Formats: sequence, structure tokens, C-alpha cells
Amino acid sequence: MNADILLNQIIDIVKDASGLMVREGFSIKEKGSIENIVTSSDLKVQHFLTAKFSALLPGSGFLCEEEDMKDLDHEYVWIIDPIDGTANYARGNENCCISVALVKNSHLFMGVVYSPWRGELYSAIAGKGAFCNGKPIRVSQRSFEESILFTAMSTYRKEFAKTCSDIIYDIYMGCNDLRRTGSAAVELCLMASGQAELYFEWRLMPWDYAAASLILREAGGCICDRNGKAPSLTGPSLIAAANNENSLQRILKTIQQHLPTETKHDSLSQSGCNNE
Repeated sequence: MNADILLNQIIDIVKDASGLMVREGFSIKEKGSIENIVTSSDLKVQHFLTAKFSALLPGSGFLCEEEDMKDLDHEYVWIIDPIDGTANYARGNENCCISVALVKNSHLFMGVVYSPWRGELYSAIAGKGAFCNGKPIRVSQRSFEESILFTAMSTYRKEFAKTCSDIIYDIYMGCNDLRRTGSAAVELCLMASGQAELYFEWRLMPWDYAAASLILREAGGCICDRNGKAPSLTGPSLIAAANNENSLQRILKTIQQHLPTETKHDSLSQSGCNNE
């Protein structure tokens, strides 16, 4: 299937699914802690997307946030967060989105992030650039000192809050300012469009970042795990990102200074930016 046609079909399905993100009348349940919640809308969106994508690419697998859906032994695998920023969604905050990545032979192939309440649809095909609402986007050219940092504390693992705080403090003292929206996918896409330059979060899952990481790289940015490698597409990762390699390496050095000794590596490998 032609990649552009497939991407357009994915976008149409995601837009249709966004109609299930109703403003009221949904239920909320905790998933193990008061900080980690799921709404009935999350489940409806996920069920809709998995059904549609199964029909679109028969035999494909899924890694989804809700209901422990993990089936990775396929040529094509969909990585889905039905609503990234569920706590925002439950409060009527616009910073929430549907995030869909398509992996082909263990490599990111396509990414779509749709934030309907913000009116922003981000998309990318590997090697073909990044777009917002159909228009090309690029990361900014700002220096580290001019940069804005998107970040968060370790919401679901608060025992790491002090380490996160120390890392954030050191990065903040060298850059311009920081922001927090409550949606990793939204923030990484905003970086891709030049509205911020730095990112750090202690622990995210692939559905939080997979689609947006491709969009960011296709916009010329960089993203990696704590060791400078590509973030995992199967399990959790520490995530660092920046608009250029030099700024990313500066974030990584700060992170390494605060990591427990047993998790440190002697050297950081280059993460790779798509600056073409």
C-alpha cells in the first residue's frame, strides 16, 4: 500500500475516533493509584481504533495503554495511547490527544498525534518530514540558554521525585524557562513545531512517546533514552529530547550526574537527529 494513502487512512480513522472524546458523561476509574486514571472514553477510543486498524492492516499487532494489550510479534505493530493526558481530559483541559504510531519490522514507520481540542493534527512518515495540519514543521534554532524545557515529576513513581527535581533544577538554571502541559505527546509535538526546545521525563511508556518521537525527529529534533539510544518501543524509557544534538548531550550529562551509580554508563552514544 502507498505510504501516503495509508497515512491519510490512519488520519481519517483517528479523527473519527476523536468524536468519542466527549466533554461530559464519561466515567472515571483509578488504575492502581489516585494519580493514574482511565475514563470510559479511553476505552471507547481504544476499542474503536484497534477494530479499525485490524481491518486496515489484517494480521497487525498492538501495544496499547489500556487493558494490557501487548501483541508485538508481527511485521506491523500499532502503538496506541487512546487519550494521552487523561487527567487533563477528565478536567476539560485541552492538552490531551490521541497518539498512534505504526511500527514496521521493529522501526517507527508512521506517527499521528491528534489534539482535537487544540485543533492540531501532527503527522509524519519516516524519511518524509513532519507536518501540523498539513503544513511542514521544523524545530527551532534556539540555543540551550534560550530554550524552554518541557518536563514533569515522576507522577506514578514518586520515590524518584527528588532525583527528578535535582535534574530539572540543573537544566532550568542553564536554560530560559520551563513548562508542563500534562501530555508528553503534545509537548514533543510542540517541540517539533518550534515552540520549545528541551524535554526530560524520568519514565514514560512507548504509547506516550512513539508517534511524537517520530514527528520530532522528522522535524529535525533529537530524542533518546538515558543512555543516548533510541527509546524502547516495547517497554518504559527515561526520555530526553532537544532541538539539536549539542543541547541533547547537555541534558544527558546532567541526567547522568544524578542517576544512581549502578545505572550509569561510562559513555553516552550519539542519539541521532534528523537534520536533513
